[in-house]
Amino acid sequence: MHTFKCFSSLLLLGALTLGAHAQTKPTELKIGISTFLSGPASVFGVPAKAAAEIIIDDINATGGIGGVKLSASFIDEGTGPDKMLSEYRRLVQEQGVKTMLSAISSGNCNVIAPVAEDLKVLNIAWDCGTEKLLEEKRYQYVLRTQANATTEMVATVLYLMKTKPNFETIAVVNQDYAWGRDSWEIFINTLRVFKPNVKVVAEMFPKMGASDFSTEISRLQAMKPDVVLNTSWGGDLDTFVRQASQRGMFNQNTLFVLPLLESSLERLGEAVAPGIIAGARGDHYFLHPETRNEPQHMAFVSKFKAKTGAYPIYSTYHMAQALFGLKTGYEAAIKANGGKWPTTEQVAQAMRKMKFKGYGRTVRMRDDGQGLEDQLLGVTKRVPQFPFAVLDKMMIVPADLVTTPLDQKSPAWVKTINPSILNDSSLKLIDFK
Repeated sequence: MHTFKCFSSLLLLGALTLGAHAQTKPTELKIGISTFLSGPASVFGVPAKAAAEIIIDDINATGGIGGVKLSASFIDEGTGPDKMLSEYRRLVQEQGVKTMLSAISSGNCNVIAPVAEDLKVLNIAWDCGTEKLLEEKRYQYVLRTQANATTEMVATVLYLMKTKPNFETIAVVNQDYAWGRDSWEIFINTLRVFKPNVKVVAEMFPKMGASDFSTEISRLQAMKPDVVLNTSWGGDLDTFVRQASQRGMFNQNTLFVLPLLESSLERLGEAVAPGIIAGARGDHYFLHPETRNEPQHMAFVSKFKAKTGAYPIYSTYHMAQALFGLKTGYEAAIKANGGKWPTTEQVAQAMRKMKFKGYGRTVRMRDDGQGLEDQLLGVTKRVPQFPFAVLDKMMIVPADLVTTPLDQKSPAWVKTINPSILNDSSLKLIDFK
């Protein structure tokens, strides 16, 4: 009898162990996506939703992921963090969603991450930039399929120093929340590596969603700084640029550095003057010098233009990376699991070891869940082919040059950058053609 009981216990233990790794293949893969669908940031978030719909349709048309089609539900980040968090929980706890793409806002990402861990739901931070998300704590279920503020700001400093290094004063006009504060801290600490005597003449942090920048613009006109940095995005950036243009700011001898301007070029039209340094938060650009003629990229641009009447912007490319990264991660986990449907934990682990490609250069993931993504910057130029400014003198900065090493903190690391990095052979300019 004793032997029988031991044998039965071993069978039960084996069954439980097997069950922990053998998941029933679902009839559909439910995913939740948060993006701004209302408010000033919707000019950035609504295009991302359109991109998600296009790409999910394409994935489903080719068999889905591992033979399972995707079904997406969308959450409006514009309703505020409390309502968004409530909707997040509802999708996971009531509708059985096991994969979330969240969020755009850096503030929302910081709120969502610990909740995702508690709920044991795979969360891809598909657009938020704060480097603190993955540097302050190690997560099992939270990943980011694109770069963070450090990579983006260090690359912007390199572009500035390579193209317009002769300046003495700088001012900043950034949104007053995590992204605006964090990006300025990283930018100025990096800049002081190359120009330790640069003088900061103004630090202005208007509230997110501000509709009037007359006070900030008046101060800039009075101070006449050599360089103005503004890392705002969406409706805030659009409003600032329009009002600065109306006040003649771009006619002064001030160099504007707008690392997120690529997403606003088409919307702003003639308000964007030539000669502004602009970034794309990754190597995202519908006129990407290396991928603009790739069939997959061309098809996406065509479908997006037909659906929305506009060209893709970097939020749409980040959405694409999140979805392609998810697909690559699931396929890798399925393969490692002997062809069986994987657990959420297996997918999260597989995503930390993968490489994948969106519509730009290859993105590499590392063990802390951070994506390593190259950065494209350029200077605005007016051309007859388009009724809005395009990017000229483009530079694609390799991620390895400008990403904080694993297990280091960005504010400290950027201070150790060797100024000789400016001599790296990869930092070359590409003319618009």
